[in-house]
Amino acid sequence: MAEDLYLAAKAAMAKCHAPYSKFPVGAAIRADDGKIYAGANIENLSFPEGWCAETTAISHMVMAGGRKIVEIAVIAEKLALCPPCGGCRQRIREFADQGTKIYLCDDVGVGKTMTMDELLPHSFQTDVIG
Repeated sequence: MAEDLYLAAKAAMAKCHAPYSKFPVGAAIRADDGKIYAGANIENLSFPEGWCAETTAISHMVMAGGRKIVEIAVIAEKLALCPPCGGCRQRIREFADQGTKIYLCDDVGVGKTMTMDELLPHSFQTDVIG
C-alpha cells in the first residue's frame, strides 16, 4: 500500500526548488479522505524562509479539505531514509495520531517504517485531530 505514496513522493521531489542546499526532498500523504497529497521542498534565498516537502504536502491536504494524515512517505535524493526535520515532525503530529505510519524511503522504495510515536515520542498533542 505504501508503494503509491513512495512513487508520489519521488515524483514530487523532482519538482523541488532547492538551488541553495541542492538537497531535494519529496513527501506524500494519504489523508483520511483516501486521497494522496504530495509536496516538495521550496527554498528561498532569504534562509530560512523556505519550507519543507512535508509542509507543502500538509498544505495541499488542508486546502483540499483533508484533515487527518493516515500515512506519509518521505524521500531525499542525497540521504537514504531521511526522516522529517524536527519542525515537520510536530507539523505532521498536528494532523496525525500516535500510530500513523511514517515511511522513510530511498531510491528503490520504502526502507523503514515507523509510527508517529516512534518518530516523535512525547510530542505536543492536540485534542483537535488525534
